[in-house]
Amino acid sequence: MRPVIEMLGVDTVYEGEKNATLKGVDLRIWPGDLVCVLGPNGAGKTTLLETINGILPYKMGRVTVLDEDVCTRGPKVRRQVGYMLQEHTFPESTPYLVKDVIIMGRFGRIGLFRRPNETDWNAARRAAEYMEIFHLWDRPIGKLSGGQVQKVLLARTLAKEPRILLMDEPYSNLDYRATEEISSKICELHRTRNLTTLMVIHELNHIPPDCNRIVLLKDGKILGDAPPQKMLSSSLFRHAFSEG
Repeated sequence: MRPVIEMLGVDTVYEGEKNATLKGVDLRIWPGDLVCVLGPNGAGKTTLLETINGILPYKMGRVTVLDEDVCTRGPKVRRQVGYMLQEHTFPESTPYLVKDVIIMGRFGRIGLFRRPNETDWNAARRAAEYMEIFHLWDRPIGKLSGGQVQKVLLARTLAKEPRILLMDEPYSNLDYRATEEISSKICELHRTRNLTTLMVIHELNHIPPDCNRIVLLKDGKILGDAPPQKMLSSSLFRHAFSEG
């Protein structure tokens, strides 16, 4: 069995910066994994996702996703990756309806300048129905609650029909009930669609029950990679969040 995502000795440096944000990262994500990435603020968690998705070019090492190099085959890789961004908010005046936002998920598969056809709209409708938000189909996105917006964004990701989910703090600014609902949907999606999922989370109580690995990141380096119970009880984990 080959890894779905493989990073070997990866350094990622933001343009204009001298120091690498990711430093010598080695990581393998296997088919069917649901991996949570934890670490203190500034650890490089979002950078890790952006590097995997080919948004940020790496300076050293190698990154392959589905056996494709993300530097040379980025567009092909991203057609099969659903990427849910962190804290995406919409002002009340946003001129998009829910259906407009969900259909945007198809553009990564069909191309930005192609008009979606009936197949694409059917995928968007199925995603809305799956997330139980089809009743919001014609509502302005800026009029929804935070929990509803997160469901729309997850539906947009789902409409792409990805093989891999990358999620950056999908529970940001949600109350307990909304967090439970989104977490349940993510786990259900992961199981029923045979996905490989990598998510950045901030709170320990946000670790979904289907998580089988925790990757601990600090100062751009992976300090540990283990099953949740083992990782959370380790001294390495406690030290990662302590001062200094």
